[in-house]
Amino acid sequence: MQATLTKIKKGMNFLLSRIAAVLLSTMTLLVLYQVFTRYVLNSPAAFTEEIVRYLLIWTGFIGAAYAFSTRQHMALVLVRDRLSPNRKKVLMTAIDVLILVFALFVIIIGGTKLALSAVKEYSALLGISRGLVYSMAPISGVFIILAQIINIYEDVTGNVIEEGGVE
Repeated sequence: MQATLTKIKKGMNFLLSRIAAVLLSTMTLLVLYQVFTRYVLNSPAAFTEEIVRYLLIWTGFIGAAYAFSTRQHMALVLVRDRLSPNRKKVLMTAIDVLILVFALFVIIIGGTKLALSAVKEYSALLGISRGLVYSMAPISGVFIILAQIINIYEDVTGNVIEEGGVE
């Protein structure tokens, strides 16, 4: 079981980090291109603003999934650090279950409904379906659920799944 979860976590973190890097690099290049066209050529490229906006949405969702997978999301630890080990285990498990439920109902189910409702709406400049933009919500929700299943396994068993693999 742990070997399988290790492979899933390692593959997921590899994929999410690479996607985030590509999205951030693309956004950087597009913003630089926009600045160049605006201030050097005096003819701003309008399409870059819309693409960067959509890539920022995607980066936020991918970044959230990566943060849950690596447990690097923001957390208030004031209460958690004062608890006994057993109560800390219960609290962490409860929080991870709540995140999993939120990801299922709000991000996956709600995101799917949003993406499907926006399929026939098109962006102003590029003419692409807004459903494509919003589809990142349910996709990232799947990654968040996978991360939370692994996190719950770690909470319950006490075995931390390392990205490096099981030796």
